Amino acid sequence: MKLIGIVGTNADKSTNRTLLQYMQEHFADQAKIEICEVKDIPVFNKPSERVAPEQIRQLTDKITAADGVIISTPEYDHTIPAPLSNLLEWLAYTTQPLQNKPVMITGASYGVLGTSRAQTHLRQILNAPELKALVLPGKEYLLGHSLQAFNDKNVLVDTDKAQELDEYFANFVDFINKVKG
Repeated sequence: MKLIGIVGTNADKSTNRTLLQYMQEHFADQAKIEICEVKDIPVFNKPSERVAPEQIRQLTDKITAADGVIISTPEYDHTIPAPLSNLLEWLAYTTQPLQNKPVMITGASYGVLGTSRAQTHLRQILNAPELKALVLPGKEYLLGHSLQAFNDKNVLVDTDKAQELDEYFANFVDFINKVKG
């Protein structure tokens, strides 16, 4: 199984990137997860020709070839970060590779609540007609206190949260297989 993991922030240091890196290694026997960044994507400017810039075309090709997408988002001011919103605007307006693509949402946050509000907002955005992603229903993975969640080798040390992630990922794999028929 081939998956794309999108780091939902352009911050140099992000526990959402760490979470995706952990998943990439931890689930390597079940899926190949390629991590993609939202860094260096130009600001969305609603081009009249609806032509995507090269960075968007490259990411579109990866999403199209993948079985599913994992988006790991922090929460800034109760919503997703602007760089992630920027990426989704480009994808919705130009190439639309998320249409009918299975998507799993995760989120890591320094605070206690994880990224519950951002994930809810992201689900709403991904439901837009131009995006129309198939978001794994009924599941959330909220990693609070994320600065303390990983050891120096980027291993998730909270066994309950690690087990919860294992179950969530298994649900996502099942979801992908059901969508594929």
